[in-house]
Amino acid sequence: MTSVEDHRVVDVLPTREAGPLAAWLVRHPGVEIICRDRAGAYAEGARRGAPDALQVADRFHLWQGLGWAVETCVAAHRDCLRNPSPSSLLPEAPLGSGRPQDDSAPVGRRAERKKAAHALVHDLLAQGHSRRAIARHLGWGLNTVLRYANAPSRQDTIRDNRPRSSRLDPYKPYLERRFAAGCTSVTHLHNELLADNAPVTYQMVRAHIVTLRGTPAGTPPRPPTVRQVTGWPTRHPTTLSEDDQAALKDVLARCLELDTAAGHIRDFGEILTDRLGATLPTWIDAVDASQLPGLTNFALHMLRDLDAVTAGLTLHWSSGSIEGAVNRIKKIKRQLYGRAGFHLLRKMILLQ
Repeated sequence: MTSVEDHRVVDVLPTREAGPLAAWLVRHPGVEIICRDRAGAYAEGARRGAPDALQVADRFHLWQGLGWAVETCVAAHRDCLRNPSPSSLLPEAPLGSGRPQDDSAPVGRRAERKKAAHALVHDLLAQGHSRRAIARHLGWGLNTVLRYANAPSRQDTIRDNRPRSSRLDPYKPYLERRFAAGCTSVTHLHNELLADNAPVTYQMVRAHIVTLRGTPAGTPPRPPTVRQVTGWPTRHPTTLSEDDQAALKDVLARCLELDTAAGHIRDFGEILTDRLGATLPTWIDAVDASQLPGLTNFALHMLRDLDAVTAGLTLHWSSGSIEGAVNRIKKIKRQLYGRAGFHLLRKMILLQ
């Protein structure tokens, strides 16, 4: 726990459960404002230990939660990301991943396990448990729980065989433009990226240029990924390049649902930056009426913690000023991993 007034670590609790937090607050009366994330254990501990204190939901975690919801919404409309021209639709059949496109249930043991896991995670989410709490309870990795939680249906948990992200991804459009302009030398292109301080290797550039040399002329550009489309509307418009702005405009023009979602994202961004917390119920009603996957669940879930969320979107208090202290604590914890127990770790954090 850290004081948001002087950015000083005041204590370290052994767990992330409600009991230790409530007990600490009882031993230290006089706390008036508690900044926290959306974890139910923190809300319950603060309510039990300091019932008169004002709870404030952290704005960073609110925006992060919106980003996860947007990713779920974009994933549910991934068909809109594909180029609708006939030339791009023809190769889709042989390159498909075999994922069912209708409501028919997949068969096999693997499908049954995924079906049961998807239902279990969503049942626990409906009961108000956080994703981290579910991961600890089930003994699963957090990324596994997030994959099931962000999937609107069990069919979406079946992964496509897509290439993994690479450090070269942000520079691929540049390489493709230079290649189209006639510069096909891997060495020359690699040196250009190094001059721009790009964290890429010669092998990365060579592998991508090989794919470009094998691409027939007139092939339509690859459709944007779910992660790319998620990032465009959730970032400030001034940080988007001209290519990103054009690509986002094209996606929104082809998908009415994503265009509606982009409007909700802009409205929530205005509420967050301009401290318009009083208008949050109106925004929740609008998102609920649109019935968009991910976004609607995110909006309705805020009703369970409406007072703290409204305070976070209205007052200047936030946990953002202490993120540096949090990162320092994580660094110390990693340095002592496997070498010390909680009591020594606590002393190291408080004394440094």
